[in-house]
Amino acid sequence: MDANQLTERLTAFGLTRQEATVYLALFTAGTQTGYEVAKQTGISRSNAYNALAGLVDKGAAYPEEGTVTRYTAVDVSEFCRNKIETLKQLAEELASHMPKAKEEVEGYLTITGDGHIENKIKNMLLQAKQRVYLKAEHSVLEPFLPQLNSMCEAETKVVILTDQGKEMPSAAQIYVTQVKKNQVGVITDSTHVLTGEFGKGDDSSCLYTGQRNFVQIFKESLKNEIRLIELTKGEK
Repeated sequence: MDANQLTERLTAFGLTRQEATVYLALFTAGTQTGYEVAKQTGISRSNAYNALAGLVDKGAAYPEEGTVTRYTAVDVSEFCRNKIETLKQLAEELASHMPKAKEEVEGYLTITGDGHIENKIKNMLLQAKQRVYLKAEHSVLEPFLPQLNSMCEAETKVVILTDQGKEMPSAAQIYVTQVKKNQVGVITDSTHVLTGEFGKGDDSSCLYTGQRNFVQIFKESLKNEIRLIELTKGEK
């Protein structure tokens, strides 16, 4: 992973790009003064000191007081772990104290990009209490297999329609069938559906809804496909 990629990852943990650049400089070169950081990175001295102050404030660096203040990077695992724990605490506080949301009729939402779609599917699986139906290529299902295994262990009903049955959860009901490339369909607890394309990067797009009629139609479609697969097996 190159410096640009590392910088991008660090910004996801709340650092600015300049702070991430300075953090990497401290991490690779060891304890340094603001002057040394500015010289190494090519950042102006004033900006280097501002970035260092930001790193200290965000828990990514420690100052070492002396004749001249020197700075040491906090180990990346420690920094990330602390950040995650802080966010977990904040998430719990928000969940407990947010005002009551206005109840609205479920609409049809468009979710785009692999990252957002993957997160939505994982959250759907996390919230499922009784059953989940999935239809997708094996390659599309791979990111969700650990979670599906855990669901099976918790005795949640898992039904999967896919193009190959290898490495699937042993306790799941697996139906091998033809699946359109990049197609994905998910139903959880007969209340919510996500369907569309996944695996095309930023071009991926899915429809998500809790509309009862749409959910019922989609569920019946999958059930009919399962019946057809079972009938075909019986004829062989």
